[in-house]
Amino acid sequence: MSIIDSGNTICAPATGKGGAITIVRLSGDKALAIVDKIFIAKKKGQKLADSASHRIYFGDLYDGDLILDEVLVSVFKGNKSYTGETSVEISLHASPYILQRTLALLVQHGARIAEPGEFSMRAFLHGKFDLAQAEAVGDLIASASKSAHHTAMRQLKGQYSNQLKALRQQLLDFASLIELELDFAEEDVEFADRKRFIQLVKQIDKEVTRLIHSFAIGNVLKEGIPVAIVGKPNVGKSTLLNTLLHEDKAIVSDIAGTTRDIIEDSINVNGVLFRFIDTAGIRESDNLVESLGIERTYKKIGEANIVLLLVDAADIKSTEDINNQVEKAQIKIDTSSQELIIVINKIDQTPLLSLDDSCNYHYVAISAKNNIQALETALNNYVQQFNIQDQSIVTNARHLEALEHTHESLQTILQAFEATIPADLIAIDVRTALHYLGSITGEIGNDELLGNIFGKFCIGK
Repeated sequence: MSIIDSGNTICAPATGKGGAITIVRLSGDKALAIVDKIFIAKKKGQKLADSASHRIYFGDLYDGDLILDEVLVSVFKGNKSYTGETSVEISLHASPYILQRTLALLVQHGARIAEPGEFSMRAFLHGKFDLAQAEAVGDLIASASKSAHHTAMRQLKGQYSNQLKALRQQLLDFASLIELELDFAEEDVEFADRKRFIQLVKQIDKEVTRLIHSFAIGNVLKEGIPVAIVGKPNVGKSTLLNTLLHEDKAIVSDIAGTTRDIIEDSINVNGVLFRFIDTAGIRESDNLVESLGIERTYKKIGEANIVLLLVDAADIKSTEDINNQVEKAQIKIDTSSQELIIVINKIDQTPLLSLDDSCNYHYVAISAKNNIQALETALNNYVQQFNIQDQSIVTNARHLEALEHTHESLQTILQAFEATIPADLIAIDVRTALHYLGSITGEIGNDELLGNIFGKFCIGK
C-alpha cells in the first residue's frame, strides 16, 4: 500500500460478522457532506455539516426515495477523531444487503473503499500515534490472551515508544555536540566530553540489549508459548493434552505407538497463551510410520520453550529414578534456553514416594485425568520469572531487527572511541544508531515501510 492521498474520503465496515449491528466508518474532508446526501435526521433540519464534534443523530438512511434503514450516525470533527480528520460512523442493522447498499451509496456520492489499514495510517500521518503504537493496534485486535492484551495495550499507550524516544533524544543531544565540533574542526574545539559520551552510549546500549533479549519472551507471549509433551509410550501424553484442552483432541489408547503425528492446540492458562504439542512416544521402533513420528518429536522438542517429560509414577521408586528417566529419554534440550519440567503422572493409580533434594530436575506430580493443578502452577511460575508486568518488552520482529542494528552501531561507536577514531567518522555511526531507533517509532521512515506495515491491517482499521 502506498502513502494515502488524504484528499480522498474513504469508507469501510469497521465491525466483523456475527453481531446485530454493523458500523460503517468514513474519514476525510467530504465525509459529512457525503452522508448528508443519504441521511435525514428524525429532527427536521439537522445537517451533519453543521454539527459539532462528538454528536450522535438518529434518523433514516435513504436509497433514492426508499428508506434503507433506521440508523445512528456519530460525528467526529477534525483532530478529535481516530484518524485526525473529520470522520463519521454509521451504525446499521447487520444485514449484508444493507451494508453493501450503504457502501455503494457512499461510493456513488464521492467516497471510495478504504485499503487495509488506511484509517490507522491516516491516524499515524496526522500524529495521533507513532508507528510502534500503530502496530500495537493490530496486536491488540489479534490478542488471544490476557498477557498479549496487556503487552499490546501498554505499547498502544506509549510506554514502549516513550522509552525509545528518551534513549534516542539522549543520543541526539550529544550527537549534536559532535556535529558542532565538525563545524569548528579547523579550530580544534571539543564540545563533547568523550568520557561522558562513552558512559552514555554504554547506558543506552545496556537498555537496547535488554530489549533485544526481551523478544524471546515477548514474541511467545504474543504468539503462544510452545510446550512439547514428550515421554515413552503410554505415559499419558494424549490424556494430558485432552485434559488441558477440555476436549478429546488426541486418541487415547493402551496400544503403544497410537500417536504417530504431531497434535497441537492452544489454551489460556491464567491469562497466558500456551501452545501444547502432543508428540509420538520416544522409543526404538521398526515401524516406519512410528519412526517418522518420533523423528518429528525431536524436531518439536527443539522448537519448544518448555518441555514436559511425562513419566509413570509406577516407574519412580527413588529420586535417582527421575534422573535416570531423563537420561534414558535421550532428549536433546538446551537447558540454558529451554525449561525442562518432569511430570510424574498417574499418581491416582500409584501414590508417589517421598523424594529427597538430590533430584537434578524440576518435577511436579499429577493425574493427567483429573488433577493437573501442580502443572498449571509450574507453567504460571515460568512466565512470572520474566517480570513482564513492569517492563517494556519487544514483540515485533521489525523492532528486534532495528534494535540489533542499533546495538551494532553503538558497539562500533565504543570501539571507535577506544581507537581514537576522528569525530567525523564516529558521527556516521551515531547517525546510523539514531536512524534505526527512529525507524521503530516512525520518526525515520519511508513509503514502502509504511505500506508494508499498514497493509497487514484489516479493512476498516
